[in-house]
Amino acid sequence: MPSERRSHPVTLADVARRAGVSQSTASRVLNGSERTVGGELAEKVMAAATELQYTANLQAQAVARGTTTNLALLVSDIAADYFSSMTAAVMTAAEQAGLRVTVAITERRLEREIELVRELRGQHARAIVLAESGTRSASGVERLQDELEAYEAAGGTVVVVSRTTMPFDFVDLDNSGGARRLAVALARLGYERFHVLGGDEGLVTTRDRIEGFRAGLEERGLALPDSAITFSDFSWDGAFTAVGSLDDAVLSEAQLLFALNDEMALGAIAGLRHRGMRVPDDIALAGFDDIRTLRNVVPGLTTVRVPTTEVGTAVVELITGVAQSPMTVPATVVIRESTPRLN
Repeated sequence: MPSERRSHPVTLADVARRAGVSQSTASRVLNGSERTVGGELAEKVMAAATELQYTANLQAQAVARGTTTNLALLVSDIAADYFSSMTAAVMTAAEQAGLRVTVAITERRLEREIELVRELRGQHARAIVLAESGTRSASGVERLQDELEAYEAAGGTVVVVSRTTMPFDFVDLDNSGGARRLAVALARLGYERFHVLGGDEGLVTTRDRIEGFRAGLEERGLALPDSAITFSDFSWDGAFTAVGSLDDAVLSEAQLLFALNDEMALGAIAGLRHRGMRVPDDIALAGFDDIRTLRNVVPGLTTVRVPTTEVGTAVVELITGVAQSPMTVPATVVIRESTPRLN
């Protein structure tokens, strides 16, 4: 029988009438239920749904069940290679778990984060994943935490990518440990004088990577004074500007620049080139993350690899209850041509 032309959307009640069953039976077939429906009745419902071109009302299902299969991923900048790789990894793992991912860009703006959490609470999203570099102030943490706790109280799950002081499940990227191991490896190559290109000073990621790097140098009897750290935006542009602002004496004193992420390291390369300096001939350089863009960089950049595929898997395992928080993704030092041996 050809499908009917209707002036209104096909409802579950329409499907039930066509199949000759109750609406509750049709719902159990089409929306899933612990109570199974016999084969013949199920076939009638499915045939009626196909004939009428029925599409489930996901919002109505969310209200009925208290949640959806939607996972909301909040990232600061999808254009950055690190965040785009992580987004792809989360989406792949979520697909395998039967979850659907929506992505929102926050630009690290607290008000935007709070606004999105409120909206997602109303939409009954199953989970919110904060893939940021950490909030900026105690008051900011408190306000965001309040919104996220209200969301969890309504039945949602919160997962934070990176270590957090908030009381939610999180995936630890081992920022401190990775930076510590990098410092030890560089010291073993003979480097003794460093300058750090730090990201935004208030970010948890910035603090963890600097503290870890400093701890690694101390293990080797070396020091990183505060005067050897220049803070800037956590970006290519930020590092380019920071390198341009350094005194000649500072650059001539340092044997190696450590940029807190690879995007910043690439900006530093451009900034050094603008000043007539080459890596590693005039100064060595290291980064953090091991983003895909590094495959096209010459000389190869020494960095700390954060496996985004494992990050995506860990996020979904926390959401689905397969694993318990915190989950730590190992960070591995990768030595390349940008940091040749000095001894």
